[in-house]
Amino acid sequence: MQGLLNRARISSMASLDNAAGAPQRIDLTGLSPALRAAPALYGATLFVSALLLFAVQPMFTKMVLPRLGGAPAVWSVAMVFFQAALLAGYAYAHLLARFLSPGRAVIGHLVLLAIAAAMLPLSIATGFGHPPADGVSLWLFALFAASIGLPFMALAASAPLLQSWFAASGHPQSGNPYVLYAASNLGSFTALIAYPLAIEPLLSLKAQAFVWSAGFAALALLVAAAGLVVAQRAAVSHGGSASEEAAAPSWADRVRWIALAAVPSGLVIAVTAHLTTDIAAAPFLWVIPLALFLLTFVAVFRERPWIPHTVVVWLVPFVAAPLAVSAIGGDKVFWVATIILNLSAFTLLTLLCHGELYARRPAPARLTEFYLCVSVGGVLGGAFAGLVAPNLFNSTYEYPILIAAALLALPGTFDGGWRRFSTQAAFVLALAAVVVAARFMTDARLPDSANVYFQIGLVLLVACMLFQRHQPARFFALAVLSFALTECWRPGFAPVEVVRSFFGVHRVAETADGRARILIHGTTLHGAERIRTDDGEPVTGTPEPLTYYYFGSPISDGIAAARGAQGSLRKVASVGLGTGSLACHRREGEAWTFFEIDPEVIRIARDPNRFRFLSSCAPDAPVVLGDARLTLEASPDRYDLIILDAFSSDAIPVHLLTREALAGYLSRLTENGMLVVHISNRHLELAPVVAAVGKAEGLVAYLKEDRAARGFGVDFRSNSRVVALARKEADLGDLPSRFGWQPLTPEPGVAPWTDDYSNIIATLWRKKAAH
Repeated sequence: MQGLLNRARISSMASLDNAAGAPQRIDLTGLSPALRAAPALYGATLFVSALLLFAVQPMFTKMVLPRLGGAPAVWSVAMVFFQAALLAGYAYAHLLARFLSPGRAVIGHLVLLAIAAAMLPLSIATGFGHPPADGVSLWLFALFAASIGLPFMALAASAPLLQSWFAASGHPQSGNPYVLYAASNLGSFTALIAYPLAIEPLLSLKAQAFVWSAGFAALALLVAAAGLVVAQRAAVSHGGSASEEAAAPSWADRVRWIALAAVPSGLVIAVTAHLTTDIAAAPFLWVIPLALFLLTFVAVFRERPWIPHTVVVWLVPFVAAPLAVSAIGGDKVFWVATIILNLSAFTLLTLLCHGELYARRPAPARLTEFYLCVSVGGVLGGAFAGLVAPNLFNSTYEYPILIAAALLALPGTFDGGWRRFSTQAAFVLALAAVVVAARFMTDARLPDSANVYFQIGLVLLVACMLFQRHQPARFFALAVLSFALTECWRPGFAPVEVVRSFFGVHRVAETADGRARILIHGTTLHGAERIRTDDGEPVTGTPEPLTYYYFGSPISDGIAAARGAQGSLRKVASVGLGTGSLACHRREGEAWTFFEIDPEVIRIARDPNRFRFLSSCAPDAPVVLGDARLTLEASPDRYDLIILDAFSSDAIPVHLLTREALAGYLSRLTENGMLVVHISNRHLELAPVVAAVGKAEGLVAYLKEDRAARGFGVDFRSNSRVVALARKEADLGDLPSRFGWQPLTPEPGVAPWTDDYSNIIATLWRKKAAH
């Protein structure tokens, strides 16, 4: 997900806004027909450029996934590559505009586009077969560079170049080429919506690559036409020109550009991580912040913004104040209202930063340098939120940090210099530091009985913030104090352990009554162990599997049926570890192997002070780290039973559910073996997909939807949906005759997923339609 979120920034450079405000009368007398059409031509070219730039990233990354599975290296290295290629493109554009006349720059850029076109259609470059055992990240970076590096850089460079050419075109509107930002972001927005809703469901990857290549050819023609306009510019310029002399910006100006671009770039990643980790994780929830991020450019980079900047500045305190007391550590009961508050604050803070950025734009002669600084800021903000923060913090603390940083963009915050800022903010910031230090220096907690008084105190703090909204330095300091209080001293918040990995935030906690310990990944329960009886006595002996894995659950049925069909199970593979609950389904003499992608999950499951399933039931069971599609296929063993338990979270591991993936699992399954797939999911209807993929591979399938569990709050058990597959029905043993198991047949119109085609939107709609 982080790579897609950064794509918003790296694709958003350019578009004309003919309706920047109220229609203005423009004198086009004496202009050539080509020059008259320049605004429409440049707007269309920038739109297509941004559309292609934004679409190529998910498309090519999806091409690479089967080579490396869903390993984090694929997404993190992809993000780093796209950022590096964007910077290279902007640096190239800056040098071209600085040292060559527009006419010569046009020729140079067309040559680059022609060379890039020779690499089409998009595909993985030759010479990149299987990844090496060591240095995978460098290998993957080289793969991206060799395969799409030049086309991507050429697209990235087109945006600032086209704006600088329009500034030199002599058109009456060329004095402010920055309004071209809007059409480019509209292109990015279109690609953002179109890829998951239309492109991915309707086209295979091969077809996508062909259509994209055709679009690249069309872009080259548009660029040539736009270049011809500037090369044959009218002798008399009716507006500003990029050739006019402009004073060099100071280093302070450059730092401001970088900072004002960095904060929103990081904030779009941080708010997405916060919403999908702590509020209501769901497929495509990340699209909303990203779309809002793009639209803020469209709203602000124009002669008359959609919302006047003074109105944005006035509104910010009214959303920032309540957000400051609820962004971290708060209850998630009113999750809809919480999402609305977070998205409203994110939108206004982003409008604030981008409005200040637009207000500080330089003369057109310095346009490419401005965009280069904006790109540097985007890289820094994205790297902080996407790469540094997950390794630095055990929760999404980058979110409040970036909210506070955005508040520093309020006009007047630094009026009078740092001395006046310190005078206004120092006391409250010192108080916030004391609050944090006191929490870490003592184990004291506010009792639950203090919750009402704590809430009253937060309301008073919000009132104080609003009272000080005209003093931005004090408002900023009070926001920091609010974040410190809600994180450190909220009553009743006492997790056993909170850790963070590339895959999200893991919380080990005890239930309110102290009877069970649970593992939560984001908003999803991944296992539980009963640690006390109803009388409060510690539970001893072998732990009992709970949640989806209780004895008598559909997964338990599958294990028992496989044993009955084969007499005994020699080797069993389980994809997905969680708390290790399935280990206690193991019987003496059976060799179980677990495959898990997240090292933090492995550490938690192996720690008997957290959960005792592995240590009590399968202490010697190996746990293989890595993406299961790769590690299981590479296993030298063959298994009588393979359990796929990787689909119950809010993530969508598409690459684990394709025909190619299933063929890999079957290659590690014994002749009479069984495959059990846990497909419980709050958002996706995966049964038709499993049925289609199973039929394509010649398998029989049975489904059971469990309704026996009364609910986690009652008996710590959870209902589940499970599919069992085998090469022939006899390999399923007595499973077809067990209660609740029904044959699973493909639904009309549901195509099997492959590495070349998948349709997540359809599974989402089927789930919603079922309710």
